[in-house]
Amino acid sequence: MSEIKLFFDREDVKTKFKEMLGQKSTSFITSVLQIIASNSLLQKADPMSVYQSAAVAATLDLPLNNNLGFAYIVPYNDKVKGQVAQFQMGYKGFIQLAQRSGQFKSIYSAPIYEGQILEANPLDGYKFDFSKKTNDVVVGYAAKFTLINGFEAIYYMSIDQLKKHGNQYSQTFKKGFGLWKDNFDAMATKTVLKLLLSKYAPLSVDMQKSLVIDQSVVNDFEAIDVTYVDNEESVVVVDKEAERLEILIKDCQTKEELLPLKKHIKPEQQSMYWDKWNELNAKEVHSSENKLDLNSDYYAQPKKENISKKKKESQ
Repeated sequence: MSEIKLFFDREDVKTKFKEMLGQKSTSFITSVLQIIASNSLLQKADPMSVYQSAAVAATLDLPLNNNLGFAYIVPYNDKVKGQVAQFQMGYKGFIQLAQRSGQFKSIYSAPIYEGQILEANPLDGYKFDFSKKTNDVVVGYAAKFTLINGFEAIYYMSIDQLKKHGNQYSQTFKKGFGLWKDNFDAMATKTVLKLLLSKYAPLSVDMQKSLVIDQSVVNDFEAIDVTYVDNEESVVVVDKEAERLEILIKDCQTKEELLPLKKHIKPEQQSMYWDKWNELNAKEVHSSENKLDLNSDYYAQPKKENISKKKKESQ
């Protein structure tokens, strides 16, 4: 602990946090040191890894307080580096960043109990009735958001699916300890919300950063250089072409720009493509309704000879 405290007492470290947080920097550093003091494993962690995790929370302007649940600094025993600090988002942190983007009308995540699932349609999504709860058995978790423009999406995972996800992506889950063990409800809530946002939501810069850095040891918070130590045995294949197409679809401003992409999209991108098409089509309709046709006879200036002729006829 003394080594980490000395690290955060350095003038260059204080200056860096002041650049990021202004007057809030002192209280933020105090909260970091309180977290370290309350966790014996974090006290043994590499000070630089603690600093990098704390700096991520600072850049996202999320408080580090375990009772609030926005973001966490978690200890992890790395085989090579020894004890290190890992940055983890809380589900409230994802909600906070979504709200700040100004694009969300509503966003939430909740447990689903037996009797509450009315319909499970792979195309139209799940439908729930929260008044139909038959007992206290949780069968899964769901997340939903509605955008200002009216678009909405729902994501649901059963308890079995969540456990399978935890087993695949978390080494601590396999070993029976960590946040999945200590607070399954919070991790399940976060998982469905995170997957919903990453698959269907328009992502601000901060939301993109939070999705990339979540559950990693941060090597360089400014370069977003991270190591996923808790998932070192799992190989995640990233389809770069699919990512490129999704970015191109999002950036299209007209249907003419969007149309050439149609022949390249994959089945899982069909929904995204047609949502964008409908969005652009609605914009064009709205624009045409508000545009004056200055070439029409209605808006044309009357000719002087016609005006003179009408005057003579009236006389």
